[in-house]
Amino acid sequence: MPGRSAPVALTLLLLCSGCVSLTPYAELVATLPAEGFVRVDGRSVWVADRGAGPAVVMLHGFGASSYSWRAVDSALADRFRVLSVDLAGFGYTERPPGKGPYTRDGQGQLVLGVLDALGIERAHLVGHSYGGAVAMALAARHPDRFDSLVLVDAAGPEYPQQRRHWVAGIRPLTSLWVRAVSLRRERTVQGLRDSVADDSIVTAELVDEYWSRLKIEGAVRAFWGLTAPVDPPDPEIDLRGITQPTLVVWGCEDALISVEAGRYNAALIPDSAFVTLPDVGHLPMEERPDELVERMRAFLLAHS
Repeated sequence: MPGRSAPVALTLLLLCSGCVSLTPYAELVATLPAEGFVRVDGRSVWVADRGAGPAVVMLHGFGASSYSWRAVDSALADRFRVLSVDLAGFGYTERPPGKGPYTRDGQGQLVLGVLDALGIERAHLVGHSYGGAVAMALAARHPDRFDSLVLVDAAGPEYPQQRRHWVAGIRPLTSLWVRAVSLRRERTVQGLRDSVADDSIVTAELVDEYWSRLKIEGAVRAFWGLTAPVDPPDPEIDLRGITQPTLVVWGCEDALISVEAGRYNAALIPDSAFVTLPDVGHLPMEERPDELVERMRAFLLAHS
């Protein structure tokens, strides 16, 4: 037995020696403007709040943050009040313990909590990828709060549940995986390259902006909360129950979620329009923000 355990121990030691250091949350908060945070259920939620007019709530994808929307929300802020929210486990939002905040419906409650804290009764809702799954569930279950829906290369509402696996429930393994593998800068580089049609936009600056918002204190418990099994799972969402006018935008070269999958889900939403962006991958807001804004602006103005 000692002969077998020594290589395992050495492997673990080598992995741990390469573990990514995490930015202390209190230290991070001290560098950011206090007005960027909204208190929801006793925790700090980062909201990039720009412009004035009808409210538009923007939800980012898995592994991303409100930073992804920077070009889009700045452009739309001339006619709208744009609120880009860092979901639980991402960006500058506090990473709480437990699984509840990291379920699809837990993320939805965070969004509703932000609106309540800011005194916003109704808003337009925009979701990209994982954030699209959250947005669909919110639109279907809270039609009294959302006037329209924009989905950008959106995952289906079942995606947050599909990400969960029993292996992630083994917390020591989850901790090692996150610190030694998942949070390494190279993983962010590869993730971004897999998400775009043109690798040239994946600059060192872009990588560092995405990476720095991931390697924050609480990342391990957040990953566990986002990927470990939950019981009961989030309830199913029938897309035919979404009553809001909906714009679905898709990158033709999306290698993560196919155009065909996007068309299929869009066809289930009664009042939806589906448009594609040529030569664009999974991140239209990074690759072609001007084209995305053009389509979003016309749609949002028509339904405001």
